[in-house]
Amino acid sequence: MNAFKIAELIKQQEQTARSYLEFFRADSLSMGVYHLAAGARDPQQPHGEDEVYYVVGGRGFIRVGAEDRKIEQGAIIFVEAGREHRFHSITEDLLLLVFFAPAEDSAAVREGKSDGPR
Repeated sequence: MNAFKIAELIKQQEQTARSYLEFFRADSLSMGVYHLAAGARDPQQPHGEDEVYYVVGGRGFIRVGAEDRKIEQGAIIFVEAGREHRFHSITEDLLLLVFFAPAEDSAAVREGKSDGPR
């Protein structure tokens, strides 16, 4: 069994110089914590895997394709593989749990396009 505490994951993510920390990986799923400060620009590109975000804290907006949606603590967002998406207009630091299925970059690895995890 793998079990995690969000407070410990946040500490681990804060100790890195990166906004994203992957904390679990299996062939069928990977999970991470993503932090974007208020006013930050979200640099991500579409992924080759389906993705689910759970908003642990913060406020802002997400654009998926041409649709904008306000998000805050408790929101759950599904983004299908290959879909353009980005967080924006972040007014309160966003902390997100991220779930990729299959594991992040697994589609790119199969196609020989991966540079490894972000």
